[in-house]
Amino acid sequence: MQAVTLLAVSKTFGPLAVREAVAAGQQAFGENYVQEALDKIAALADLRAQVQWHLIGPLQSNKTRVVAETFDWVHSVDRLKTAQRLSQQRPAHLAPLQVCLQVNISGEDSKSGVAPAELPELARAVAALPGLRLRGLMAIPEPAGDFEHQRRPHRALREWLEALRSQGLALDTLSMGMSADMEAAIAEGATIVRVGTAIFGGRAAKGSGPAPTVECGSSS
Repeated sequence: MQAVTLLAVSKTFGPLAVREAVAAGQQAFGENYVQEALDKIAALADLRAQVQWHLIGPLQSNKTRVVAETFDWVHSVDRLKTAQRLSQQRPAHLAPLQVCLQVNISGEDSKSGVAPAELPELARAVAALPGLRLRGLMAIPEPAGDFEHQRRPHRALREWLEALRSQGLALDTLSMGMSADMEAAIAEGATIVRVGTAIFGGRAAKGSGPAPTVECGSSS
């Protein structure tokens, strides 16, 4: 079985909850909102060498510079313009920004993400940009009630990754699966699962949160 990285989704939980999760062994944290994440990163500056910060929420064009300067990963790239701005704004002294392309794998009007048919062209363009390293694909499938239905969109995303790899792109990451469907995602090849509730408990108001129950974590 492939190695799977646990990405602790720490949105709405404050620095204390993250600090306790780091003490328990967790290293990778996902944030949805740029400003909330920046405040948290600043409050946890003493842990910066131990922690990877992943942006998993939508990225507005006016926030690309600060994201390029601060984050380690961005999972939600779905336009070439966004990738170009991140590339141009990534400081030269930092390692390349690790990026995933968000795919609207279920075709929902309400979801962000590139349409699957447009994915190959976008992937080739992003892979050629300096300052970035295209790692793979991300999706947030439409909720499904049973295990087999949960597997279908994750399988489709894996098949797209395999197709892009067959075209010569060196991709190794499938960011898919959350607390409710991570078993199905792992069964279809997820390499990063984005888990919040199962680690931190129910969502709390920003800046607070219960002590995390996570016992260990990993980072890639």
